[in-house]
Amino acid sequence: MKKKIKLGDRELDLSQPLVMGILNVTPDSFYDGGKYLSESRIIERIHQIMNEGADIIDVGAYSTRPGAAVVDEKEEIGRLSLAVELIRKYYPRAVVSIDTFRAKVAEEIITCMGPVIVNDISGGTLDEQMFDYVAKAGVPYVMMHIQGTPRTMQQNPVYENVVAEVRRFFAGRIALLNERGFDNIILDPGFGFGKTLAHNYELLEATDSFLDLGYPLLIGISRKSMIYKLLGGGPDDALNGTTVLNTIALLKGAKILRVHDVKEAVEIVLLYRALRGEL
Repeated sequence: MKKKIKLGDRELDLSQPLVMGILNVTPDSFYDGGKYLSESRIIERIHQIMNEGADIIDVGAYSTRPGAAVVDEKEEIGRLSLAVELIRKYYPRAVVSIDTFRAKVAEEIITCMGPVIVNDISGGTLDEQMFDYVAKAGVPYVMMHIQGTPRTMQQNPVYENVVAEVRRFFAGRIALLNERGFDNIILDPGFGFGKTLAHNYELLEATDSFLDLGYPLLIGISRKSMIYKLLGGGPDDALNGTTVLNTIALLKGAKILRVHDVKEAVEIVLLYRALRGEL
């Protein structure tokens, strides 16, 4: 498996797990929508993420939860630009990821703000220009699996074998990127994106079966319905479950945890490393 990911003139060392803190500058994300819209609130969240020990800040400007409002490119670029500019102002060397499936949005941010990770929930299926762009730009690319689109994905997701089908998706999409001479790839199984509760747990149990594809795995299960639909309550009640499932993900080979709660995830990584005798 690749142990390093290139980001401009830097390399991200994935020999140890990293924590990616979520900054959603959206009014309608499922957990923290509307919390970080003003400049002062965005700055406060940036400081929190960094002070709690995150390795990466992932900025989302377009909620992809089922039923979320459509956001045009101009609005998405504006939201991302403000957040990334503030991160660069206060933490110039912070590793930034942008959560977008649009090649033009990625190009605009990278052209104006410098190299960032492109975190694409569609694995290149919602914008046919995305693979050509990331191959040209050379920036790290998170390829997530999704069945359908954000508006339809949870209507009736069906698989004959969810693990095998996600694996085939990855293999095919990796081949398309490799044909372009690009392999700066991170894989994300896409928990909750076109999957039932059972599908999500099948994927989590089989996380280690994706390791031989040769690319690091990002796991994004933070406060998702796969937790609170089992345990009761809502996203606000799902931190304990998130911690448990993130621990399982690390034991099965995950290299990046994408989370709302950075402090707790950093503690998980520390305990995991102690367990493995790496401290």
